[in-house]
This record gives sequence, structure tokens and C-alpha cells, in this order.
Amino acid sequence: MKVVSNASPLITLARIGHLDSLRKLYDVVHISTEVYNEVVIAGAGMPGASAVSKTDWIRVSPVHDVEGLAKALTKASLGAGEISAVFLAKELAADLTLMDEWKGRRLAVDEGLAVVGCIGILEELYRRREIADLRYVYQELLRQNIRVDLRTLQGSLKQFGIASL
Repeated sequence: MKVVSNASPLITLARIGHLDSLRKLYDVVHISTEVYNEVVIAGAGMPGASAVSKTDWIRVSPVHDVEGLAKALTKASLGAGEISAVFLAKELAADLTLMDEWKGRRLAVDEGLAVVGCIGILEELYRRREIADLRYVYQELLRQNIRVDLRTLQGSLKQFGIASL
């Protein structure tokens, strides 16, 4: 399965101690050079920077359509990470794109890509019994002040028959 990620799922999962859990779902996660620069270079010292730079299962892949990417960056109201992740996912014919931002997800879906965010990733980890306490993980998201819709978390917990937050 080919998977491409934007910065936010990597950073979010690192902040709650679950970046390495991605490897339990996907053998390799591709990120664009722009996403690498956002997480590791510009984000030096921040959650996820060191972990992403040291993994052997996150592969940095440049976007080949440099002109198209540059044009898209001037037109879109999205950052370079989101747009480059969509471009890379299309170029690699990715099976899945990991992205949390609403506008980025919408662009990816409009481009025919399958998209999942952190909540979907955490739900899959819970289904596979890689996470024992989903409620605790969601509480950690909130403790870390990660922007997430409380109704989404409550709906997710309800789906699994877990008490609400």
C-alpha cells in the first residue's frame, strides 16, 4: 500500500507518542520535500522533528511536477505541505493520503485521492488492538491542545461503545 502524509498527522502522532504506530499500519510512508522541511527543518526542536528525521520507514520523495506545484502554490490558500502532499500522492498513485486540515482534505478528495486523518488512523490502530485505550489517547489529544472537533471524538468513541470524554 502506497501512503503519503502531510505534516500534521506526523506531528500530532509524535506529540501523543504514537508516531511509530504508523509503521504498524503502513510499511513505508512517503512525504514530500516540503513536508520534510516543515516538520524537520523549520520544526527543529518541535514534536516529531527528530523522530521523523531518524525513521527508516518515512521516505522523502520530491514532487516531480515542479512547475505545476509552483503554480498551485500561487493559487491555493493552502500551505506548501498540503499541496505538495496532494501532488506527491497523485504522482505515486498513492492508495492513501494522511491529512488533517479540512481544506487540504477537500483538495485531495477533489483530486480523487483517498484521505484519512489522525482520528481515522487512531481508530484503525484501536481496531487492530495496537491501542488498548482509545479514550485515553483522545484525552491526550485534548491535553496536548491539538485542534480536534470534540463531536468527532465523541462520535468515534460511541462507534466503539466506549464512554464519552
